[in-house]
Amino acid sequence: MTLQLSIIIPVYNSEEYINTCIQSILKQGLSPKEYEIIIVNDGSTDSSEKLIEKYSKRFENIKALHKENEGVGSARNKGLEVANGNYIYFIDPDDYLVGNVLGQLVETAKNNDLDILTFESKSTKSTFEDSTFSEKLYLNIILNGLDYIANHKVKNEVWWYLIKKDFLLKTNIKFIEGRWMEDAIFTIQLFLKASKIAHLPFKIHRHYLSKNSAMTNRNSSHYIKVIDDNRNAAVVFESIINDVENQSSNFRTIERLKVKQQSFVFFMMIRMLKSKMKLSEIKKVIQDLSNTSAYPLDKFPGKDYEGLQYVILAKFLSNQHMFYMTFRLLNPFIR
Repeated sequence: MTLQLSIIIPVYNSEEYINTCIQSILKQGLSPKEYEIIIVNDGSTDSSEKLIEKYSKRFENIKALHKENEGVGSARNKGLEVANGNYIYFIDPDDYLVGNVLGQLVETAKNNDLDILTFESKSTKSTFEDSTFSEKLYLNIILNGLDYIANHKVKNEVWWYLIKKDFLLKTNIKFIEGRWMEDAIFTIQLFLKASKIAHLPFKIHRHYLSKNSAMTNRNSSHYIKVIDDNRNAAVVFESIINDVENQSSNFRTIERLKVKQQSFVFFMMIRMLKSKMKLSEIKKVIQDLSNTSAYPLDKFPGKDYEGLQYVILAKFLSNQHMFYMTFRLLNPFIR
């Protein structure tokens, strides 16, 4: 039987959640010969390694890889190196899937010869939701990458889509290592290369809202790193947008890419107000971004960030004098 699917799970200190994630995959109704689970232990210091080894010894289709801690991008790239399935799916260890759905996703992608199949996610505060997918799948129109971006909100995370492995290998796109926001860059680069993408409007993935996630961690050094990685994502998007502008006249795609680029800056500046950065450091970052299309926030909000609150905050953040003055006044109290 052909191996249809490789599921890659990067793990770092996830002893509290990894069981639920793995169990949700094992409950997909797939034959063990149809898929493999590749768990990459990225230098965990808790009992994650023991749990992973326990699963790999019990199930022949579960592979356990262990490496030094180098970040989630490095762990995902390591998983890709050994993946053998026709399709690739990434999931984080604190998330899980609705039961009995993965096989249908693979069949849908295969029957329509898709490079990428997207679906929807639901955020939850529950560490487990014992539900089985029973709806009849229907596929939205198949589009190339440029048109898909023009017509759909492209999320940053990698756990809301399947990828055809052959397509992924041909693109030679890999995750940036050593930074957060690596999947935002990986995702958009991948979508722009795709010839056939389609969307299933069903909430299949469950994203657990952990208090200790990378995006909510308030450790000072980590918090500042996330700020810098948002800055880096905005800078990387500058070259991506320039390439699209040089190769395409698809205005809606370019507009949406610029909104996403400025979203990195928007959320970066909100974090800055609560950070332990010096004002001089903040001014330098803003000045550097002013040399790109990422700042001021004249394209944000947009189609994917609608609402009066975004309009008001974008105007405030685009006024450097007001932003710096607010930082001086509020930062000592909210940092």
